[in-house]
Amino acid sequence: MLSLRMDGTPLDRPARHAAQSGTSVRDHVVRTLVRVDFDERSTSSVDEVERFCAGESA
Repeated sequence: MLSLRMDGTPLDRPARHAAQSGTSVRDHVVRTLVRVDFDERSTSSVDEVERFCAGESA
């Protein structure tokens, strides 16, 4: 569970992006966090495969 309280200026940018995509700020933030987590896991997996393949050719 993640609890986050924001108001004022820090909330402006996520609120604008949420409005552009037609979602709530909460949904926008959750989607962003999931996307970033996926990107990090994907990059890590690619790096691991490259290390594995480099080890096979040695």
